[in-house]
Amino acid sequence: MASLNTLRTKFGIVLSIIIALALLAFILSLKTEMGFSGNDPKVGVIDGTKINYSEYYDRYEQVKAQSGAQESDEQQAAMLANAAWQSLVADHVLRPGFAKTGLQVSDAERQAMIRGEAMSPVFYNAFADPRTGLYSVEAVSEFLARAESDPQAAAVWEELNDQARLERALQKYLGLVRGGVYVNSLEVALGTKAANDTFSGKWIGKKYAQVPDSLVKVSGSEIKAYYKSHKNAYRQSPSRSLSYVVFEVEPTDDDLLALEKNVEEVGAKFAVAEPLRTFVRADRRGHIAENYVSAAQLTDEEAVALMAGKTYGPVLKNNEWTMARVLDSKMAPDSLGIRHIVLPYTQEELADSLLGVIRQGADFSKLAARYSLHDQTAANGGEVGVLPFSAFTGEFAEALAKAKQGDVVKVLSGDAVQLLQVYRAGRPVKHVQIASITYPVEASAATVRDLHNQALSFSVNAKSSIQAFNDAASAAALTPRVAVLTQGERTIGGLEDSRDVARWAYGAKPGDVSEIFTVGKDYVVAVLTKIDNEEYTPVQEVATRIRAQLLRDKKFDFIAKELSGASLDEQAASLGTEVADFEKVGFNSYYIDGVGMEPRLIGAIAACGQPGCVSAPVKGLTGVYVFQVDEVQHGDAQTPEAEKVRAQAMAESMAQQFVLPVIQDMAQIKDLRGKYF
Repeated sequence: MASLNTLRTKFGIVLSIIIALALLAFILSLKTEMGFSGNDPKVGVIDGTKINYSEYYDRYEQVKAQSGAQESDEQQAAMLANAAWQSLVADHVLRPGFAKTGLQVSDAERQAMIRGEAMSPVFYNAFADPRTGLYSVEAVSEFLARAESDPQAAAVWEELNDQARLERALQKYLGLVRGGVYVNSLEVALGTKAANDTFSGKWIGKKYAQVPDSLVKVSGSEIKAYYKSHKNAYRQSPSRSLSYVVFEVEPTDDDLLALEKNVEEVGAKFAVAEPLRTFVRADRRGHIAENYVSAAQLTDEEAVALMAGKTYGPVLKNNEWTMARVLDSKMAPDSLGIRHIVLPYTQEELADSLLGVIRQGADFSKLAARYSLHDQTAANGGEVGVLPFSAFTGEFAEALAKAKQGDVVKVLSGDAVQLLQVYRAGRPVKHVQIASITYPVEASAATVRDLHNQALSFSVNAKSSIQAFNDAASAAALTPRVAVLTQGERTIGGLEDSRDVARWAYGAKPGDVSEIFTVGKDYVVAVLTKIDNEEYTPVQEVATRIRAQLLRDKKFDFIAKELSGASLDEQAASLGTEVADFEKVGFNSYYIDGVGMEPRLIGAIAACGQPGCVSAPVKGLTGVYVFQVDEVQHGDAQTPEAEKVRAQAMAESMAQQFVLPVIQDMAQIKDLRGKYF
């Protein structure tokens, strides 16, 4: 029977995958303990509908309950928050949109999905047999029987049906989009030619960088005119800019000397400590390995010392002081081939019976397939595989250390009893269990306090304004770092564990200076420098880029006017350059030897058609080019039939790739959760 917990887990995955297909949503986390004293702030807008905190929070809790997931860490909380937001987007955009277009999923279709006649990934993921990979209608029936008396199971069933209908409606919509894509005969002919034809000839060129900027002028009015005519290229999302300084918590020279002295003292005691296990466990940095390793699994230095019963270290490596001793040793096979039968600890009597019949010659694989609770291995006769002895710990290592090929042993571990059959045993080698103590190289408590005090002093001096922040940074010999937080982003790029910094920035005003944030092991203080809610990037911020583009355009005109002469040699002379060759350049080429990546030049060569033609000047990315095609090679690698299949598949893929982001853009989604969560 499909368990409720299993379905919850699978449903959480299905929900995230299916709605992720629908929209490119922002990934944000949620701190559920936050309250707003009766206020219900806006946390987003979807297709003109305001999404309040309460609505979002309720959906978040609903998704968490249905999936059975927990906010065990930041990543898990972010996944839950993402699924909740995507679910709201589906409710406010996808479902109403499908209804308006007449896209429906009938009850007959839903029943066909449940029966497996029209396979649904939602139902498949929930009810497929993990041992066979086949969809199980019996599991559906069993779960429905349970849902009749279990409200939680009934709620999960309702959500599974809802998500299955949404997924099927989405597939119908994407099918309509695919059906509207058509590759005509001209596209097929041009695509076949582009794939098969290559061109060889000569070229000349002059780089824009060879023309001094002083020879061409770009006025402010030209920049503004270009900006106006290309304004859509400068659309932007709302953003916030901030500067921040980092007080890096690193050990001082005194810290390093004190640590080395302490490690030497501990190392001397560690080398003679008895009992060793007690000494290591008494040190919070101590560690006792659960497994046994061979000399081949140690470094040469470790193996020389430990295999001879000596102390290894203390030695500094990978920014840690390490010391190690052998706690125990065993002669054991270097590797073991294992099959197993897993039973509940309450069935030890059955395990003993099976052990007896196996030792009398019964087929272990058949018994594993019949009795073992471990589905994945039971389906393969209990096969675990060949593993090194170091892969076994605790009771398993004790039971298998002296095992020989053909042995069957019983192991009680946790809430299970296992029968292990050894079908392969490698040569016996010495294995050791290692006890170790490691001291990371880190700042002392005194150094940490000192850096925190420095950050506190800086924060006080920087409080009044952006200028005060910059002055305080200069006085402290710190270089402020700059970051831009685009609406919906939940962390600062390049800054570890910066969720709290981003949350502060969403609620700050220009000139506000933050408290001291602990980011990783360091301290961070930030100032908000700008809030930009404009739909387009201001012209003054892109003026430099526009000027560079206009300079290239004018330099193209300048170089084109220098060109003179009928032949390529004459034109090369007019530019003061030389003629160079190109070979086997096709429409699908990425670069030309001696030129580099110049897609316009490649396209112009492929469009030339016949040998002997001399081109007009080509405006490239880095210079102006003229070419002459001397030879056209016609291949037959691509047939028209194959090209039509390729082009059709490409067109359909591109249409599906862009249609949903376009819907998102039309819905004018604003994700404002970062201000609160």
